[in-house]
Amino acid sequence: MSLSAERILVTGGAGFVGSHLVERLLADGHDVRVVDDLSNGNETWLPDEVELVTGDLADPEIAAEAITADLDLVVHLAADKDASRDDIAQFQSNTTLTETVLDRMEAVGLDRIAFTSSSTVYGEAPRPTPEDFAPLEPISIYGAGKLAEESLLSVYGHSHGFTVWTFRFANVVGPRLRGAVVPDFIEKLRADPDHLEILGNGRQEKSYLHIEDCVDAMLHVIEHTDDPVNTVNLGTRTTTSVDRIASIVAEEMGVDPDRSYTGGDRGWTGDVPKMRLSIEKLAALGWEPTRSSDEAIRAATRELLTEL
Repeated sequence: MSLSAERILVTGGAGFVGSHLVERLLADGHDVRVVDDLSNGNETWLPDEVELVTGDLADPEIAAEAITADLDLVVHLAADKDASRDDIAQFQSNTTLTETVLDRMEAVGLDRIAFTSSSTVYGEAPRPTPEDFAPLEPISIYGAGKLAEESLLSVYGHSHGFTVWTFRFANVVGPRLRGAVVPDFIEKLRADPDHLEILGNGRQEKSYLHIEDCVDAMLHVIEHTDDPVNTVNLGTRTTTSVDRIASIVAEEMGVDPDRSYTGGDRGWTGDVPKMRLSIEKLAALGWEPTRSSDEAIRAATRELLTEL
């Protein structure tokens, strides 16, 4: 599936992943529209030439303004992305949002959509976890919502003539990241360089993917797959523990804090303490990450230190 000078809508395009994707799409010669309510995003992260529709995409009027027949592809990132929320309202709002997007796309004859899902759909699965692992038993509301959205997208792919790309993300890090472990540690150590409180026991260990690799992998998969439903893990072959992240951040900041822990084997209700995705399917498509998990964390730390 060639991506050549297309007109693309990025929902949630003013956010962390979205704004980086928009920059890459523009650099590749595409015409880009963004729809974002700016609850998680920042308008200043968008280049001036981007057309921005500001508002809640769950509103049919906003959806009608943003999703038009002249588009070639929708990349759907808009969501409440707080994986630590244990709140059914998050499930309802995210699934309703995706339903609204699909309904509007079908109404205007648009049938290509890429969706950002999450490793949380797997729950506490054996590692490395392949895309065909079953049964999928998420342990968080966030993961349950992503799985429900994947299911709805699958119906549109198999029964409504859509082409769907579903990306199951590992943890993505880099510039503009907010509300995650690296910026959290930076902010805590700036406030008190002698002490760092760590959620859980510090031994949680996950895969971290740099945003540049993430965006590159997304576009590579879209260009090299065209089944009705294309589900692909995006991650690295390596993992990094929370304690190791603390060490990397401290090293980059030139501090040596004492550490305390809130206890337990996870940071919050629904946290998956160990996660590594199989990326064999991604590799078979000809793509490999350029940074290991540790390297992604270190690069992101250096980048975030210049902007936080």
